[in-house]
Amino acid sequence: MFDTIEKKVAEAFASAIALRFGIEKQVGLEQPKQTSFGELAVPAAFQLARELKQPPRRIAEQLVEAIGPIPGVKSLEIAGNGYVNVRLDRGAYADLLLRGAREAQTVPGKIIVEHTNINPNKAAHIGHLRNAVLGDTFVRMLRSAGRSVEVQNYIDNTGVQVADVVAGFHYLEHKTPGDVRALIAATRFDYLCWDLYARTSQYYKDNPESLAWRGETLHAIEADEGPLAEIGHLVADAIVSLHLGTMLRLGIEYDVLPRESEILHLQFWAAAFELLKKTGAIYFETEGKNAGCWVMPAEAFSTDAEAEDGKVIVRSNGTVTYVGKDIAYQLWKFGLLGKDFYYQLLLRYPSGHEVWVSTVIPTTTPTPSFGHAHRVYNVIDSRQSYLQDVVVAGLKALGAQDQATQSVHFSYEMVALSPRCCVDLGIALSEEDRRRPYIEVAGRKGLGVKADDLIDQLIANAQLEVASRHAEDSPESRQRVATAIAVGALRYFLLKFTRNTVIAFDFQEALSFEGETGPYAQYAAVRARNIFRKLTERGEETPDFAAELSREAMERQLESEDFWQMLVASSKTDSSIERAIASGEPSNVARYAFQLAQTFNNFYHQYPILSEQDRERKVFLLWMTEFFRAQLERVLGVLGITVPEYM
Repeated sequence: MFDTIEKKVAEAFASAIALRFGIEKQVGLEQPKQTSFGELAVPAAFQLARELKQPPRRIAEQLVEAIGPIPGVKSLEIAGNGYVNVRLDRGAYADLLLRGAREAQTVPGKIIVEHTNINPNKAAHIGHLRNAVLGDTFVRMLRSAGRSVEVQNYIDNTGVQVADVVAGFHYLEHKTPGDVRALIAATRFDYLCWDLYARTSQYYKDNPESLAWRGETLHAIEADEGPLAEIGHLVADAIVSLHLGTMLRLGIEYDVLPRESEILHLQFWAAAFELLKKTGAIYFETEGKNAGCWVMPAEAFSTDAEAEDGKVIVRSNGTVTYVGKDIAYQLWKFGLLGKDFYYQLLLRYPSGHEVWVSTVIPTTTPTPSFGHAHRVYNVIDSRQSYLQDVVVAGLKALGAQDQATQSVHFSYEMVALSPRCCVDLGIALSEEDRRRPYIEVAGRKGLGVKADDLIDQLIANAQLEVASRHAEDSPESRQRVATAIAVGALRYFLLKFTRNTVIAFDFQEALSFEGETGPYAQYAAVRARNIFRKLTERGEETPDFAAELSREAMERQLESEDFWQMLVASSKTDSSIERAIASGEPSNVARYAFQLAQTFNNFYHQYPILSEQDRERKVFLLWMTEFFRAQLERVLGVLGITVPEYM
């Protein structure tokens, strides 16, 4: 609701500026320095002063004079040298909130958010969880704000990482495709591949000549021929299935899984390659270390005047690099390639939502339409910024300037572990490591925390807390509650830091019921629910708020500045989400959830809701409780956090 008022105020001032001064200008709003100044402040007069050569206060006076009544606004007051403070009509505002007058909106244009993108060669780890949780939360934010969003999870099933595991099975362990099928059926396959990947990487290091295995395996996989390619399919498909299961534990679902194999076999890359050559975006290098390669010149994607090395797009052995395939993929996302995948249904989630996967096999069965985005967000860690710059440079070189502008690298920093967390997980540390602020993970070395192990440990820790508080409840009930708390704790911890912050994950900090944590916000929502449970236990019914609370009654109750500030704070969910979308920072929504929980807890402790004797005041307090509950549950839902039955 607050965002609706903001838009109306901004539009009113923009119209007045156009009418009075003949200037088209977007009007920004601010929060007043003190709550006593009102709910909004308009600094437009200062922005116009130089252009109009008038004092800001004089401009403000003219604007206020030109603006008529704004629905929901009580008054416009000029303050200081030219600020216009906006005071809302408290009774009217509360009445709109009571009657659910939130305006649903649909924003035209499709947005694609690509996230998760784990190489299908081993188990997911904690770093992958940050990518997936950030991407999933941003999708929820966009959808909450009326955007149409398609969620993609790109599967690099023909890359070096998969090739190394395939080479490990074939050359180190001498496994046939049949042997690998048996392992998939009988083992926790992604964990087995985790160890094999580390062992193969170490073998390459100890025996450099064995790196030839990688090239042979890549060629076989890209050609889709022979036992190496067959093992590649088995490995990637089995691990993708396990990754989807891991992510579903955190409530993360996808719409489509475009696979790198189809980018190659359906000639996506071949089409993009011809376009890049035709426009001169890449050139064939005949000398130096990149001889025999197709290269994008450094000046196309780097602002470093001293940069000399271009980016290899096609290696001298004819295989395409990751970034080359990603250029083709990005062109497809925007509908610029003139080609499309075929699709098949991969699975139907318990929610009923379907996820599709690309295939080379045509079908006569109708399938959804994917791609053709207006804007694309690629959730990829900050270490890949250089490669994302190359992708955007490829779009620009092909004349797709608008699409290049709409390609957003949604970057983030790595996730490490606190030394205390390593000890909790049984990871041996040296004395020097114990003194470090965080411990980095390294997949090639096998050092890291598997995502499922982390989730399992969080649930186990949460179960201990739940059992200590609710020993009388059934094991199944305690398991459900512990799982909701653990997932909420993990998601909130991964979201509360800004994207450019390195995270050191810590069990005790994440699971705390106090402070800025997921369980703290969940507890506030549970507490709000419990008020109505207790009301029922007393034999009382939840009031018909719309029937009992007139606008005048609302106005009487909201003469209390405390109530008014609490109500305004709790009605900024949409505004907070819109600002978080504009800044690309899900952490802002997490922070708002914490502030909302704090505000409700203060309200809960300060006012005896159920024992209030005055009927109007009691109904008002119950309505405030219900409003807090609804807003808390909504914002937690945007964060992908569920509210457990009890805490």
